[in-house]
Amino acid sequence: MHATKSAPKGTAKSSSRVDDRRIQRTHQTLRDALIGLILEKGWDAISVLDLCDRANVGRSTFYTHFADKEDLLISGFADLRKGLRAMCRNAPGAVEPGQPLLFLRGLIEHVSDNQRLCRALVGKRSGLVVQNQFRKLLLDLLKDDLADVAPAGQRLDAAKHFLAGALFEMLNWWLEQPRGPEGPAQLEALFLQLALPVLATLRKAR
Repeated sequence: MHATKSAPKGTAKSSSRVDDRRIQRTHQTLRDALIGLILEKGWDAISVLDLCDRANVGRSTFYTHFADKEDLLISGFADLRKGLRAMCRNAPGAVEPGQPLLFLRGLIEHVSDNQRLCRALVGKRSGLVVQNQFRKLLLDLLKDDLADVAPAGQRLDAAKHFLAGALFEMLNWWLEQPRGPEGPAQLEALFLQLALPVLATLRKAR
């Protein structure tokens, strides 16, 4: 038997990085296709074949990465949640430890910078599946942020759903407005002002 040549140092890592970038490009291409098709046709009318044709990706490649179109949608929300949490951890400036709703500015700025994407997530063509996944994202973010505000229970659960619904509707309203003086900072301040009574009620229940 011939001796097997060992791979040069760094080859495995380099190959892994190339594979990671290829996977990321495939995921992004499919997500872009999904957003475009939601805006054009609506969620319910989209098939996996539509996604593959738009992204110029083979069906076997699609199913290597995702089980179905909802799996593709969920992966995008998971990445957004990670990005918002990382933004909170690395935010410049001093904030009070345990301060709730730290994700809010990052989320609003993301919506402002990606209006086409966000109209696909909350607009009329998004459909219940997409809107429910967006609400779930908001609920997950609020669950993390409000954990130190009040003990777990029905009161906290009700507050999370109340705030998630209010934030969903406010973002939808904001996207439909002609751009005026209400930028991300102003919208954040307005939502926090409206949310203060809810947060105060939770703190009293501790």
